[in-house]
Amino acid sequence: MALCGGSRLFPGVRSWFHRSSVLQSTCPPHSGFFGPVEDVMLSSGTFRDKVAFITGGGTGLGRAMTSTLSQLGAVCVIASRKLEVLQQTADEISSQTGNKVYVVQCDVRNPEDVSHCVDKMESLTGLPDVIINNAAGNFVCPSERLSPNGWKTITDIVLNGTAFVTLELGKRLIQRQRGASFLAITTIYAESGSGFVVPSASAKAGVEALYKSLAAEWGRYGHRFNIIQPGPIKTKGAFSRLDPTGMFEKSMIGRIPTGRLGKPAEVANLAAYMSSDYATWMSGAVIRLDGGEYVSMAGEFNELRRVTPEQWKTMEDMIRNTKGS
Repeated sequence: MALCGGSRLFPGVRSWFHRSSVLQSTCPPHSGFFGPVEDVMLSSGTFRDKVAFITGGGTGLGRAMTSTLSQLGAVCVIASRKLEVLQQTADEISSQTGNKVYVVQCDVRNPEDVSHCVDKMESLTGLPDVIINNAAGNFVCPSERLSPNGWKTITDIVLNGTAFVTLELGKRLIQRQRGASFLAITTIYAESGSGFVVPSASAKAGVEALYKSLAAEWGRYGHRFNIIQPGPIKTKGAFSRLDPTGMFEKSMIGRIPTGRLGKPAEVANLAAYMSSDYATWMSGAVIRLDGGEYVSMAGEFNELRRVTPEQWKTMEDMIRNTKGS
């Protein structure tokens, strides 16, 4: 019996599966059970006298993490290529939190630029206690249309950029006998792979291997390395390249068991905890924050959640009447 593909006995199954996500114009009702709490989770002085360095800190998740850490008392240093964007973000966050946010222009693809960036940070704040590698790039593209330059652009930012920042800071911290928390922001498909974002999937998987490797090697120097894998979170920069038409947002929500997209503040709260002294026994960890999307896509029979009670009754009658193996 080919029930899940639609059959002459029960033709409604396939058509119901195929149209279900299209019919969802808003978050489903059960998303109300999983409403986000976007307030800062930890106490206000958690990062007092700490310096936090965040790449890609001017926008999106980087901005959210910078805001949270600044509210918790950290002196933040944010870096990216766009100095104007960085300065605007720094001014806005500083005015809200009362804590200084410094800006350092840096192209993480260039190791010399990274070295100069760290030199400047040292002169401003000293070496950081918290390093968050968040700078990223991505776009959707069929792999047969992918150019060498497209591959190189993404892997240079994501994998090489993370490696250059991590190694430059790690070596200096080791030399000065300073411990630190390193955190990388990857994605759930770093674990599974994904078509149409092959450079990003490959680079993010490399970042995870880098961080797990250094967690084993550099713990002896007081360094710990952890990873957050966010699921879909609607930020302007990410969605403009990954869902430019808006046509995939509904299907994303349809496959997330909690029935909604994530919020930047949720990632920021988790990042703050993992980077704090409350988590000093956490190293080499990969934390998935995705509303259950990964496990929803992974299970072979999970699409059966779309079957109605009436359809289940018909299917159960068919199953009971099956003879033999």
